[in-house]
Amino acid sequence: MKVLILGIDGYLGWPLALRLARRGHEVIGIDNLSTRKFSQEVGADSAFPLPEPEERVKEAKKHLGVDITFYKGDVTDYPFLKEIVSKHKPDAIVHFAEQRSAPYSMIDMDHSVFTVINNEVGTLRVIQAILEVDPTIHLLKMGTMGEYGTPSFNIPESIYVDAIVNGMKDRIIVPRKGSSIYHITKIHDTDFILYFNEISKELTVTDIMQGPVYGTRTEEIIEETLRTRFDFDEVWGTVVNRFCVEAIIGQPLTVYGKGGQTRGFLSLEDSMQALTLLLEHPPKQGEYRVANQFAEIYSVRQIAQIVKKAGEELGLDVQIGNYPNPRVEAEEHYYNPEIKILPSLGFYPKKRLPEEVKIMIKDLLPYKERLERYRHVIPPKTKWRKK
Repeated sequence: MKVLILGIDGYLGWPLALRLARRGHEVIGIDNLSTRKFSQEVGADSAFPLPEPEERVKEAKKHLGVDITFYKGDVTDYPFLKEIVSKHKPDAIVHFAEQRSAPYSMIDMDHSVFTVINNEVGTLRVIQAILEVDPTIHLLKMGTMGEYGTPSFNIPESIYVDAIVNGMKDRIIVPRKGSSIYHITKIHDTDFILYFNEISKELTVTDIMQGPVYGTRTEEIIEETLRTRFDFDEVWGTVVNRFCVEAIIGQPLTVYGKGGQTRGFLSLEDSMQALTLLLEHPPKQGEYRVANQFAEIYSVRQIAQIVKKAGEELGLDVQIGNYPNPRVEAEEHYYNPEIKILPSLGFYPKKRLPEEVKIMIKDLLPYKERLERYRHVIPPKTKWRKK
Protein backbone atom coordinates (compact mmCIF):
# COMPACT_ATOMS: atom_id res chain seq x y z
CA MET A 1 0.00 0.00 0.00
CA LYS A 2 1.16 3.53 -0.77
CA VAL A 3 0.31 6.06 1.96
CA LEU A 4 0.66 9.84 1.90
CA ILE A 5 0.89 11.30 5.43
CA LEU A 6 0.02 14.98 5.72
CA GLY A 7 1.66 16.31 8.88
CA ILE A 8 4.42 13.70 8.94
CA ASP A 9 6.68 15.76 11.24
CA GLY A 10 4.19 15.68 14.12
CA TYR A 11 3.71 13.69 17.32
CA LEU A 12 1.56 11.09 15.52
CA GLY A 13 2.74 11.56 11.94
CA TRP A 14 6.36 10.55 12.44
CA PRO A 15 5.77 7.31 14.41
CA LEU A 16 3.01 6.34 11.98
CA ALA A 17 5.45 6.79 9.09
CA LEU A 18 7.94 4.52 10.86
CA ARG A 19 5.27 1.90 11.61
CA LEU A 20 3.89 1.77 8.08
CA ALA A 21 7.31 1.77 6.44
CA ARG A 22 8.50 -1.03 8.70
CA ARG A 23 5.42 -3.06 7.69
CA GLY A 24 6.44 -2.76 4.05
CA HIS A 25 4.18 0.08 2.94
CA GLU A 26 5.49 2.91 0.77
CA VAL A 27 5.37 6.15 2.77
CA ILE A 28 5.39 9.69 1.44
CA GLY A 29 5.07 12.64 3.79
CA ILE A 30 4.28 16.36 3.63
CA ASP A 31 4.82 18.90 6.40
CA ASN A 32 5.32 22.66 6.54
CA LEU A 33 7.05 22.31 9.96
CA SER A 34 4.53 24.72 11.50
CA THR A 35 4.34 22.91 14.86
CA ARG A 36 8.07 23.54 15.39
CA LYS A 37 7.49 27.22 14.66
CA PHE A 38 4.30 27.52 16.74
CA SER A 39 5.95 25.84 19.72
CA GLN A 40 8.76 28.38 19.62
CA GLU A 41 6.17 31.16 19.31
CA VAL A 42 4.84 30.37 22.78
CA GLY A 43 8.38 30.03 24.20
CA ALA A 44 8.45 26.23 24.27
CA ASP A 45 10.05 23.34 22.42
CA SER A 46 9.91 19.56 22.18
CA ALA A 47 11.22 17.73 25.24
CA PHE A 48 13.40 15.67 22.91
CA PRO A 49 15.63 17.57 20.47
CA LEU A 50 14.44 16.84 16.94
CA PRO A 51 16.64 16.35 13.87
CA GLU A 52 15.59 18.18 10.72
CA PRO A 53 13.16 16.15 8.56
CA GLU A 54 15.80 15.17 6.01
CA GLU A 55 18.02 13.88 8.83
CA ARG A 56 15.10 11.97 10.35
CA VAL A 57 14.58 10.19 7.05
CA LYS A 58 18.27 9.21 6.97
CA GLU A 59 18.10 7.92 10.54
CA ALA A 60 15.04 5.81 9.70
CA LYS A 61 16.96 4.28 6.80
CA LYS A 62 20.02 3.69 9.00
CA HIS A 63 18.30 2.10 12.01
CA LEU A 64 15.15 0.52 10.53
CA GLY A 65 16.18 0.00 6.91
CA VAL A 66 13.13 1.85 5.59
CA ASP A 67 12.71 4.51 2.92
CA ILE A 68 10.46 7.52 3.53
CA THR A 69 9.93 10.32 1.01
CA PHE A 70 9.55 13.80 2.52
CA TYR A 71 8.28 17.04 0.97
CA LYS A 72 8.22 20.40 2.71
CA GLY A 73 5.02 22.19 1.82
CA ASP A 74 1.58 23.32 2.91
CA VAL A 75 -1.58 21.37 2.10
CA THR A 76 -3.54 24.61 1.79
CA ASP A 77 -1.36 25.29 -1.30
CA TYR A 78 -3.56 23.39 -3.74
CA PRO A 79 -1.24 23.29 -6.79
CA PHE A 80 1.49 21.83 -4.58
CA LEU A 81 -0.83 19.30 -2.92
CA LYS A 82 -2.38 18.18 -6.20
CA GLU A 83 1.05 17.79 -7.78
CA ILE A 84 2.21 15.43 -4.99
CA VAL A 85 -1.02 13.41 -5.04
CA SER A 86 -0.89 13.15 -8.85
CA LYS A 87 2.78 12.16 -8.82
CA HIS A 88 2.56 9.41 -6.19
CA LYS A 89 -1.06 8.25 -6.61
CA PRO A 90 -1.42 6.99 -3.04
CA ASP A 91 -3.89 4.34 -1.96
CA ALA A 92 -4.56 6.28 1.23
CA ILE A 93 -4.06 9.81 2.53
CA VAL A 94 -3.68 10.38 6.27
CA HIS A 95 -4.71 13.92 7.17
CA PHE A 96 -2.89 15.13 10.29
CA ALA A 97 -1.98 18.52 8.79
CA GLU A 98 -4.05 20.76 11.02
CA GLN A 99 -3.41 23.20 13.81
CA ARG A 100 -4.01 20.72 16.64
CA SER A 101 -4.10 22.80 19.84
CA ALA A 102 -7.26 24.03 21.54
CA PRO A 103 -5.36 26.59 23.66
CA TYR A 104 -3.50 27.91 20.59
CA SER A 105 -6.85 28.52 18.89
CA MET A 106 -7.99 30.53 21.94
CA ILE A 107 -4.97 32.81 22.45
CA ASP A 108 -6.73 35.68 20.68
CA MET A 109 -8.94 36.33 17.66
CA ASP A 110 -6.01 36.24 15.22
CA HIS A 111 -5.11 32.72 16.38
CA SER A 112 -8.78 31.70 16.15
CA VAL A 113 -9.01 32.99 12.58
CA PHE A 114 -5.76 31.28 11.60
CA THR A 115 -7.00 27.97 13.03
CA VAL A 116 -10.26 28.18 11.08
CA ILE A 117 -8.60 29.09 7.78
CA ASN A 118 -5.77 26.59 8.11
CA ASN A 119 -7.90 23.64 9.20
CA GLU A 120 -10.96 24.18 7.01
CA VAL A 121 -9.11 25.13 3.83
CA GLY A 122 -6.68 22.26 4.33
CA THR A 123 -9.49 19.71 4.68
CA LEU A 124 -11.35 21.07 1.66
CA ARG A 125 -8.18 20.97 -0.46
CA VAL A 126 -7.52 17.37 0.54
CA ILE A 127 -11.07 16.42 -0.44
CA GLN A 128 -10.65 18.31 -3.72
CA ALA A 129 -7.37 16.56 -4.54
CA ILE A 130 -8.88 13.13 -3.93
CA LEU A 131 -11.98 13.77 -6.03
CA GLU A 132 -9.99 15.33 -8.90
CA VAL A 133 -7.03 12.96 -8.97
CA ASP A 134 -8.43 9.60 -7.84
CA PRO A 135 -11.72 9.16 -5.95
CA THR A 136 -10.69 5.63 -4.89
CA ILE A 137 -8.13 7.06 -2.42
CA HIS A 138 -9.02 6.24 1.18
CA LEU A 139 -8.99 9.37 3.36
CA LEU A 140 -8.04 8.69 6.98
CA LYS A 141 -8.97 11.93 8.74
CA MET A 142 -7.90 12.74 12.29
CA GLY A 143 -10.88 14.05 14.19
CA THR A 144 -11.39 14.16 17.94
CA MET A 145 -13.72 12.83 20.60
CA GLY A 146 -13.90 16.51 21.56
CA GLU A 147 -16.36 17.05 18.71
CA TYR A 148 -19.07 15.70 21.01
CA GLY A 149 -18.06 17.61 24.11
CA THR A 150 -19.31 16.00 27.32
CA PRO A 151 -22.97 15.18 26.64
CA SER A 152 -25.36 13.57 29.10
CA PHE A 153 -25.91 10.69 26.69
CA ASN A 154 -23.81 7.76 25.50
CA ILE A 155 -21.59 8.83 22.60
CA PRO A 156 -22.29 6.43 19.72
CA GLU A 157 -19.75 5.23 17.18
CA SER A 158 -21.77 6.64 14.33
CA ILE A 159 -22.28 10.19 13.18
CA TYR A 160 -25.94 9.39 12.59
CA VAL A 161 -28.76 8.28 14.88
CA ASP A 162 -32.30 7.33 14.00
CA ALA A 163 -34.99 9.69 15.26
CA ILE A 164 -38.73 10.06 14.99
CA VAL A 165 -39.56 13.45 13.50
CA ASN A 166 -43.22 14.41 13.02
CA GLY A 167 -44.18 10.77 13.38
CA MET A 168 -41.72 9.68 10.68
CA LYS A 169 -38.37 7.94 11.07
CA ASP A 170 -35.44 10.11 10.03
CA ARG A 171 -31.67 10.06 10.31
CA ILE A 172 -30.03 12.96 12.12
CA ILE A 173 -26.43 13.86 12.93
CA VAL A 174 -25.42 13.19 16.53
CA PRO A 175 -25.40 16.49 18.47
CA ARG A 176 -21.90 17.90 18.90
CA LYS A 177 -20.55 20.74 20.99
CA GLY A 178 -16.93 21.78 20.57
CA SER A 179 -15.26 23.44 23.55
CA SER A 180 -12.81 25.63 21.58
CA ILE A 181 -12.36 27.10 18.11
CA TYR A 182 -10.06 24.16 17.37
CA HIS A 183 -12.78 21.66 18.29
CA ILE A 184 -15.34 23.57 16.24
CA THR A 185 -13.08 23.29 13.16
CA LYS A 186 -13.06 19.54 13.70
CA ILE A 187 -16.85 19.53 13.69
CA HIS A 188 -16.80 21.47 10.42
CA ASP A 189 -14.29 18.97 8.99
CA THR A 190 -16.77 16.19 9.62
CA ASP A 191 -19.62 18.21 8.10
CA PHE A 192 -17.56 18.93 4.96
CA ILE A 193 -16.58 15.29 4.58
CA LEU A 194 -20.16 14.10 5.08
CA TYR A 195 -21.39 16.57 2.49
CA PHE A 196 -18.90 15.60 -0.21
CA ASN A 197 -19.34 11.92 0.57
CA GLU A 198 -23.08 12.37 -0.01
CA ILE A 199 -22.90 14.37 -3.22
CA SER A 200 -19.98 12.54 -4.83
CA LYS A 201 -21.05 8.99 -3.90
CA GLU A 202 -17.32 8.17 -4.22
CA LEU A 203 -15.42 9.70 -1.31
CA THR A 204 -14.18 6.92 1.00
CA VAL A 205 -13.42 8.08 4.53
CA THR A 206 -12.45 6.90 7.97
CA ASP A 207 -13.16 9.75 10.39
CA ILE A 208 -11.23 9.04 13.58
CA MET A 209 -12.66 10.41 16.81
CA GLN A 210 -9.52 10.07 18.91
CA GLY A 211 -8.98 10.82 22.57
CA PRO A 212 -5.80 12.41 23.94
CA VAL A 213 -2.63 10.40 23.28
CA TYR A 214 0.22 9.97 25.75
CA GLY A 215 3.65 8.35 25.52
CA THR A 216 7.27 8.73 24.49
CA ARG A 217 7.90 5.71 22.34
CA THR A 218 6.63 3.02 20.00
CA GLU A 219 8.15 -0.27 18.87
CA GLU A 220 10.04 1.56 16.12
CA ILE A 221 11.55 4.27 18.33
CA ILE A 222 14.70 2.35 19.19
CA GLU A 223 17.19 5.23 18.98
CA GLU A 224 17.22 8.80 20.27
CA THR A 225 17.34 10.09 16.69
CA LEU A 226 14.06 8.32 15.90
CA ARG A 227 12.07 9.98 18.68
CA THR A 228 8.91 11.88 17.88
CA ARG A 229 8.28 15.36 19.25
CA PHE A 230 6.97 15.60 22.81
CA ASP A 231 5.18 18.78 23.91
CA PHE A 232 4.56 19.64 27.55
CA ASP A 233 3.74 23.35 27.73
CA GLU A 234 0.25 24.73 28.49
CA VAL A 235 -0.54 25.36 24.82
CA TRP A 236 0.72 22.23 23.08
CA GLY A 237 1.18 19.64 25.83
CA THR A 238 -1.66 17.21 26.53
CA VAL A 239 -2.41 16.49 30.17
CA VAL A 240 -0.53 13.20 30.73
CA ASN A 241 2.60 14.38 28.93
CA ARG A 242 2.48 17.68 30.81
CA PHE A 243 2.10 15.99 34.19
CA CYS A 244 5.09 13.69 33.59
CA VAL A 245 7.36 16.66 32.90
CA GLU A 246 6.03 18.53 35.92
CA ALA A 247 6.78 15.50 38.11
CA ILE A 248 10.40 15.57 36.94
CA ILE A 249 11.05 19.29 37.46
CA GLY A 250 9.18 19.57 40.76
CA GLN A 251 6.34 21.68 39.41
CA PRO A 252 3.01 20.87 41.13
CA LEU A 253 0.83 19.00 38.66
CA THR A 254 -1.43 21.53 36.94
CA VAL A 255 -4.92 20.25 37.68
CA TYR A 256 -7.43 22.73 36.26
CA GLY A 257 -10.46 23.44 38.43
CA LYS A 258 -12.11 20.43 40.09
CA GLY A 259 -10.19 17.95 37.94
CA GLY A 260 -13.28 15.94 37.13
CA GLN A 261 -12.85 16.47 33.38
CA THR A 262 -13.04 12.94 31.96
CA ARG A 263 -11.84 11.70 28.58
CA GLY A 264 -10.85 8.56 26.72
CA PHE A 265 -7.06 8.18 26.46
CA LEU A 266 -4.68 5.86 24.63
CA SER A 267 -0.95 5.37 24.43
CA LEU A 268 1.17 6.38 21.46
CA GLU A 269 1.85 2.72 20.73
CA ASP A 270 -1.86 1.87 20.80
CA SER A 271 -2.62 4.85 18.57
CA MET A 272 -0.18 3.46 16.00
CA GLN A 273 -1.79 0.03 16.26
CA ALA A 274 -5.25 1.50 15.76
CA LEU A 275 -4.30 3.75 12.82
CA THR A 276 -2.51 0.89 11.08
CA LEU A 277 -5.51 -1.40 11.44
CA LEU A 278 -7.83 1.25 10.00
CA LEU A 279 -5.52 1.82 7.03
CA GLU A 280 -4.99 -1.87 6.33
CA HIS A 281 -8.74 -2.55 6.63
CA PRO A 282 -10.36 0.34 4.75
CA PRO A 283 -14.12 0.82 4.42
CA LYS A 284 -15.95 -0.03 1.22
CA GLN A 285 -15.59 2.37 -1.70
CA GLY A 286 -17.83 5.38 -1.14
CA GLU A 287 -18.39 4.59 2.56
CA TYR A 288 -18.08 7.07 5.41
CA ARG A 289 -16.86 5.30 8.56
CA VAL A 290 -16.51 6.71 12.08
CA ALA A 291 -14.07 5.06 14.49
CA ASN A 292 -13.91 6.11 18.13
CA GLN A 293 -10.31 5.67 19.17
CA PHE A 294 -9.42 5.35 22.86
CA ALA A 295 -8.41 2.63 25.31
CA GLU A 296 -8.89 3.93 28.86
CA ILE A 297 -11.17 6.49 30.50
CA TYR A 298 -9.77 8.70 33.26
CA SER A 299 -10.50 12.00 34.95
CA VAL A 300 -7.75 14.59 35.34
CA ARG A 301 -7.75 13.92 39.10
CA GLN A 302 -7.16 10.23 38.49
CA ILE A 303 -4.31 10.95 36.08
CA ALA A 304 -2.66 13.24 38.61
CA GLN A 305 -2.79 10.51 41.24
CA ILE A 306 -1.33 7.96 38.80
CA VAL A 307 1.54 10.27 37.85
CA LYS A 308 2.18 11.15 41.51
CA LYS A 309 2.38 7.46 42.48
CA ALA A 310 4.67 6.59 39.56
CA GLY A 311 6.94 9.55 40.23
CA GLU A 312 7.25 8.75 43.92
CA GLU A 313 8.11 5.13 43.14
CA LEU A 314 10.96 6.52 41.02
CA GLY A 315 12.20 8.70 43.87
CA LEU A 316 10.58 12.00 42.87
CA ASP A 317 8.72 14.38 45.19
CA VAL A 318 5.47 14.94 43.29
CA GLN A 319 2.87 17.43 44.45
CA ILE A 320 -0.58 18.06 42.98
CA GLY A 321 -1.61 21.67 42.46
CA ASN A 322 -5.06 23.11 41.85
CA TYR A 323 -5.32 26.00 39.42
CA PRO A 324 -8.30 28.13 38.38
CA ASN A 325 -9.57 26.58 35.18
CA PRO A 326 -8.63 28.83 32.23
CA ARG A 327 -11.04 26.94 29.98
CA VAL A 328 -14.82 27.02 29.74
CA GLU A 329 -15.81 23.39 30.24
CA ALA A 330 -17.75 21.07 32.51
CA GLU A 331 -15.54 19.98 35.40
CA GLU A 332 -17.85 17.18 36.56
CA HIS A 333 -19.88 15.31 33.94
CA TYR A 334 -21.17 12.07 32.47
CA TYR A 335 -18.92 10.39 29.89
CA ASN A 336 -19.59 7.09 28.15
CA PRO A 337 -18.37 6.72 24.54
CA GLU A 338 -18.89 3.57 22.48
CA ILE A 339 -16.06 1.66 20.76
CA LYS A 340 -16.79 -1.23 18.38
CA ILE A 341 -14.99 -0.69 15.07
CA LEU A 342 -11.42 -1.09 16.28
CA PRO A 343 -12.08 -4.19 18.43
CA SER A 344 -13.81 -5.76 15.42
CA LEU A 345 -10.55 -5.27 13.47
CA GLY A 346 -8.46 -6.93 16.18
CA PHE A 347 -7.46 -3.91 18.26
CA TYR A 348 -6.53 -4.55 21.86
CA PRO A 349 -4.63 -2.08 24.05
CA LYS A 350 -1.03 -3.12 24.68
CA LYS A 351 -0.28 -0.33 27.13
CA ARG A 352 -1.90 0.94 30.31
CA LEU A 353 -1.42 4.36 31.81
CA PRO A 354 0.01 3.37 35.24
CA GLU A 355 2.80 1.30 33.68
CA GLU A 356 3.42 3.61 30.73
CA VAL A 357 3.78 6.71 32.90
CA LYS A 358 6.84 5.16 34.56
CA ILE A 359 8.42 4.53 31.17
CA MET A 360 7.68 8.10 30.12
CA ILE A 361 9.28 9.55 33.23
CA LYS A 362 12.37 7.37 32.78
CA ASP A 363 12.65 8.48 29.13
CA LEU A 364 12.33 12.15 30.11
CA LEU A 365 14.65 12.18 33.13
CA PRO A 366 17.88 12.48 31.08
CA TYR A 367 16.46 15.74 29.66
CA LYS A 368 15.68 17.31 33.05
CA GLU A 369 18.02 20.25 32.51
CA ARG A 370 16.41 20.97 29.12
CA LEU A 371 12.92 20.71 30.63
CA GLU A 372 13.81 23.08 33.45
CA ARG A 373 14.49 25.82 30.89
CA TYR A 374 10.82 25.75 29.91
CA ARG A 375 9.29 25.67 33.39
CA HIS A 376 7.70 29.09 32.82
CA VAL A 377 5.56 27.93 29.88
CA ILE A 378 3.77 25.14 31.76
CA PRO A 379 1.35 26.95 34.14
CA PRO A 380 -1.92 27.97 32.44
CA LYS A 381 -1.96 31.41 30.84
CA THR A 382 -4.30 31.07 27.85
CA LYS A 383 -7.81 31.92 29.05
CA TRP A 384 -11.04 31.24 27.18
CA ARG A 385 -12.68 34.24 28.86
CA LYS A 386 -10.52 37.32 28.47
CA LYS A 387 -12.04 39.25 31.37
